[in-house]
Amino acid sequence: MRTGSPTMVASECGTVKYLNGLRNRMDTPLASHAVAKADSPAHAEHLQRLLGGMALAVAARGYADATIADIVREASVSRRTFYEHFATKADCLIALFEAASLRALGVLRDALDPTQPWQRQVERALQAYFASMAQNPVLLRTLYIEILGLGTPGLAARRRVNLAIGDFILEVVNGPSATTARLSPAMAQAVVGGINELVLQAIEQGRQADLLELVAPASALVRAVAGVPHAAPAMPACQA
Repeated sequence: MRTGSPTMVASECGTVKYLNGLRNRMDTPLASHAVAKADSPAHAEHLQRLLGGMALAVAARGYADATIADIVREASVSRRTFYEHFATKADCLIALFEAASLRALGVLRDALDPTQPWQRQVERALQAYFASMAQNPVLLRTLYIEILGLGTPGLAARRRVNLAIGDFILEVVNGPSATTARLSPAMAQAVVGGINELVLQAIEQGRQADLLELVAPASALVRAVAGVPHAAPAMPACQA
């Protein structure tokens, strides 16, 4: 049985729930780096276990203090299996970062309602996105901050994720109803950068559990960059 502070135990429970959403998200282009060696069902299963082991290890101990021995113990696999997939602990963190980001993209897409104006779709998607991230503040801090300390490979992984999120924003804002493009790819990346900075600031201030407070400023940022500074008009009330 695990022991520890209530906060840490809750965080690890949140990690388990978070990892449940990673399955079925590993077959998209963004995940190609993470699953390059998963060329058989057994390898795919071991990869999933290793990502889960990494997530649990960093949630319990932090990335700096987590060891490969911790990861394989949490994953219930051997060190040999670890090295069949990853050369270093950093490689495993990058794979976890990309897998967690895939889950976040899935949360964003699942929150869309094409019957609503794009402004409302953005707000709904951001609500779901921030709520999902707030479920596991320890893992959130690791993925947002530790990835920046991995040098060029970490920055490349972060760029792939940012581009994928930018493409999602373009898809929503420049939807079928738009007569002209409201956002360019460059401005979509500017929005992603702004939202990332809001999240980083919340992490630095210890407000990971309050990420839903970022929905309003993040939605306002998207609208302002798209040239629509005000929220969508209220939907008319249903008649009895």
